[in-house]
Amino acid sequence: MEMARAPAPASSRPRTVEAIYKDFAARRDGLVRALTSDVDDFYDFCDPDKENLCLYGNPDGSWEVALPAEEVPPELPEPALGINFARNGMHRRDWLSLVAVHSDSWLLSVAFFFAAPLSANERKRLFSLINDHPNVYESMVARKHSSGKSRHSSKPKQRREDVHAKNSRAVARGPEEDDDEEEDEEHSETFCGSCGGIYSASEFWIGCDICERWFHGKCVRITPAKAEHIKHYKCPDCSSSKKIRQ
Repeated sequence: MEMARAPAPASSRPRTVEAIYKDFAARRDGLVRALTSDVDDFYDFCDPDKENLCLYGNPDGSWEVALPAEEVPPELPEPALGINFARNGMHRRDWLSLVAVHSDSWLLSVAFFFAAPLSANERKRLFSLINDHPNVYESMVARKHSSGKSRHSSKPKQRREDVHAKNSRAVARGPEEDDDEEEDEEHSETFCGSCGGIYSASEFWIGCDICERWFHGKCVRITPAKAEHIKHYKCPDCSSSKKIRQ
């Protein structure tokens, strides 16, 4: 990632609810990526020996670690400053969680900075759209990246070959299996992206191939039989987001 940034020109700023939401969703995707799939790169960029650094999510869905803007006031609200200084003084998991929480706060600040000229009803509609997403912290916890493990190693084990013949991300399990308790303990931090429930080995789960969150089959109305015919599963959030961005 580039260690430099330039504020977006005022003419390119989003001005409608849909445009602001699209900007928010893209910035959020970048931040989630930084704290999950790209977490090792992000961790390395935040060298405590470097100057005061911030984590930015960009409107194109990318992320970057960069110095804060020099002008006062800045073009946009700034993320948490100096996140790198605390990196070696905290457990990695706690540090990433703190960055995620501050990133969520920054995302809302930017969205409602753009939304200041909107009416009350428009701001309410914008918040409703934003609130349909799990926040950055929730997404990070769901993917269990705080330990630095890969996304795929943190997912529920794929044990039923008959279910995975066509859908490698679906998980169907029955209460009769002997290692249920071990599975529950191993995946105690895997949460349903819909209801927030904790993983249980006795229930059917399916993973989204876009955002890589996991869901109870019953929450997204997918049965084990239906999962056999799904090559690439896309959760409701990802499906609706794509429609809005188009």
